Amino acid sequence: MPFTVAQIAERICGEVIGDGSTLLTGFAQADAAQDGELTFADKEIHFAAAEQGAAGAILVSGPFTSSKKTLIRVANARVAVAKLLPIFFPPGQCPQGVHPSAVIDPSAKVDPSAHIGPHCAVGPGVEIGARSALMGGNHLGPGARIGEDVCLFPNAVIYARTVVGNRVTIHSGTVIGSDGYGYVFDEGRHRKVLQVGNVVIHDDVEIGANSAIDRAALGSTVIGAGTKIDNLVHVAHNVVMGQHCLIMGQAGFAGSTQLGDYTVIASQSGIAGHLKLGKQSTVGAKSGVMRDIPDGGRVLGYPAATEKEAKRQWVGLQLLPRLVRRVNALEKILGQLAEKLGLQP
Repeated sequence: MPFTVAQIAERICGEVIGDGSTLLTGFAQADAAQDGELTFADKEIHFAAAEQGAAGAILVSGPFTSSKKTLIRVANARVAVAKLLPIFFPPGQCPQGVHPSAVIDPSAKVDPSAHIGPHCAVGPGVEIGARSALMGGNHLGPGARIGEDVCLFPNAVIYARTVVGNRVTIHSGTVIGSDGYGYVFDEGRHRKVLQVGNVVIHDDVEIGANSAIDRAALGSTVIGAGTKIDNLVHVAHNVVMGQHCLIMGQAGFAGSTQLGDYTVIASQSGIAGHLKLGKQSTVGAKSGVMRDIPDGGRVLGYPAATEKEAKRQWVGLQLLPRLVRRVNALEKILGQLAEKLGLQP
């Protein structure tokens, strides 16, 4: 469906600079946009590419001007893009109802507006809310509860008694509620400690592909509202994440660690168990966190140190080769002096 520049600007509270009647039929990146498509630019290099291209209009933030293109100026171009993409690329709608190959326990409660795709297995006592979709090959264990407008992509697995809120998206290959890693050493062998808790995922959470969130030993592993988890993330038993956290790919959390609201964990970081990471704290990529982090704290490195201290250590490491050469030169000079004075080395 085409929109005029003026209609698009109205939806994102933007200012039109140029012809507001220009029709827009799609959205594309600056160097690939065709006539009739909208693009965006928040840096000079991107704006130059967009202005030279065929795009019908450019979404900008900042003091850009153009004699060639119609502009839509907004406070933050990237936020505006996030709002506009669903307009140009509306998500597909799954048909209501149950695929013939799905197996649903008679005691399960499935809202009539939900979609249960092929080869899904829905266990006893499961509840699935309105407009939720199981895309295919999904398994929901006994007593699992799925809220409204939830999307489980193919082969996502939900273990028993897991609670999933509203508007949650879980991508393919992810397992929610698998056993926590709990063992005690007894009489020469590792005895398993039953993990009898569950996982609770609050509203508006998105979890990437091939991640694993373990159920609690006792109580609940909790993912707070609005938290976004990337692919290949492991969350151990009894971890509690606050609201609106960002967890990037290949991060791992040991058991019972707590994350405050708006915590950011960059890729390939490892977080030890029983720690407290304060609100709005940040962990840099490839860090090993072994101590608590205060509210607003920023740490880097392995083992993680404050951002300032970690950078000081990195600079020191870069200076080591030069320092070695200087020490070798000093030792040579001292050896020569000792030889002249007849001193033992």
